[in-house]
Amino acid sequence: MTRSVAILGTRGYPSYYGGFETLVRRLAPHLVSRGWDVTVYGRNKSTYDADPNRDPRVQVRTTPGVESKSASTLSYGLTSTVDTAVRKPDVALVMNVANGFWLPALKMRGVPSLVNVDGIEWERAKWSKRAKQVFRQGAQLTARYANGLVMDSLEIRRRWETEFNRSGYFIPYGGDAVAPLDVVDGLTPGEYVLMVARFVPENTVPEFIEAAEVLSRSHDVVIVGSSGYGGELDRRVEELVGRSARIKWLGHVSDDTKLFSLWQHAGVYFHGHSVGGTNPALVQAMACGAPIVARDTVYNREVLRNAGIFVHPAPDDIATACLALLGSPDERKELSLRALEEARTRYTWESVCESYGESLLSVLDATRSGLSDLHPGQSC
Repeated sequence: MTRSVAILGTRGYPSYYGGFETLVRRLAPHLVSRGWDVTVYGRNKSTYDADPNRDPRVQVRTTPGVESKSASTLSYGLTSTVDTAVRKPDVALVMNVANGFWLPALKMRGVPSLVNVDGIEWERAKWSKRAKQVFRQGAQLTARYANGLVMDSLEIRRRWETEFNRSGYFIPYGGDAVAPLDVVDGLTPGEYVLMVARFVPENTVPEFIEAAEVLSRSHDVVIVGSSGYGGELDRRVEELVGRSARIKWLGHVSDDTKLFSLWQHAGVYFHGHSVGGTNPALVQAMACGAPIVARDTVYNREVLRNAGIFVHPAPDDIATACLALLGSPDERKELSLRALEEARTRYTWESVCESYGESLLSVLDATRSGLSDLHPGQSC
């Protein structure tokens, strides 16, 4: 029997914008191969339709919205939810608690929902006070109306159990196993420091900019990312590039092969994300065997275990840890091997996609059995 699922809350398929989009690129074809009728909602001009890996069996629908930092998630979430409610698939996979505002519309139409709650958005420094309130309210509505929840981190699940009396399915992100790749032109393997991050304060970007000035005196520093909207951090990195020929700012890199090569050949990958759960970039860096220095957070420790070095978010501490690791080839090799092993055993896309399929079926079966949702305190 064919089952239908609508995936809402991302920029579409196939897209290379962020973690949700990476997940959908893997998950949508997987579900199709398991007999699902899959529709992914997205935004106009946000997908890479010429992608040779695009699965034509995945249906794509775009809806209108307001393209701005503060209104895009809510506006696109509203229009895609309305379209989903009209089309009435068997189940909806919804990304981001901001879309909790629209879950009642799905419930009224009898469409059960499985919601990936993402991170603790209301604690992110990049959002205004009003935006934080919106995310918190969205989380409360998600806890009330979602039939099932997905948490990509055990710590995130603990927070939801404590604050909202809702548990959920623990499903992290996956990483791609990577064959040996050529080094990116202009770089020397094992001799550069890499940072890959969206330019927001909670990703430790301001502190890394200061650390990069010190690191660039003796090593190349490669920065991948931007704010997406321009701003102070973009300006500071641009000025940094102007002062040092050893600092290379690549902006957003959508070419996976290039990005994987950067991780694979890095002397050190600095991961500064401080909020959220299992970060997709960190998992992929591990799958590429990058020696990792990470900001010391409960989330990064949960993912890396003993496969990384943890530092406080101070420029001097970041620079010191990176330089020490660059000067220790044996320690770099050991961290690389540990990271690869963690990625192989705990973070594969096959296991991630299988878990999503099983979770969607559980939500659908519970609804068809007459259970309106999973009980608030129930562990999945």
